[in-house]
Amino acid sequence: MQTVNVSLQVLPVVPEERIYPVVDKVIALIDQSGVKYEVGPMETTMEGSLDTLLEIVKKAQEICVEEGASRVVSMVKIDYKPEGVTMNEKVGKYRG
Repeated sequence: MQTVNVSLQVLPVVPEERIYPVVDKVIALIDQSGVKYEVGPMETTMEGSLDTLLEIVKKAQEICVEEGASRVVSMVKIDYKPEGVTMNEKVGKYRG
């Protein structure tokens, strides 16, 4: 299956002091999944198969609720093309 990019931003509805700890749990899920990813200041971008990445998105919602969120607002961006797409082809020239 081709490689795609999925960017995920989760905004768990929790007390302000709990936002980062909950987001950290989502990032830990992504890390443990074994997919390539990059954490940014507003979202985390992942690289892998679409099915795998969408399963991570689903689990991220569940983690937020398990951590006490009464609601989760998530923004998901998908970059998909038939021959595949990588993060490196988009931003590699900006890395030192």
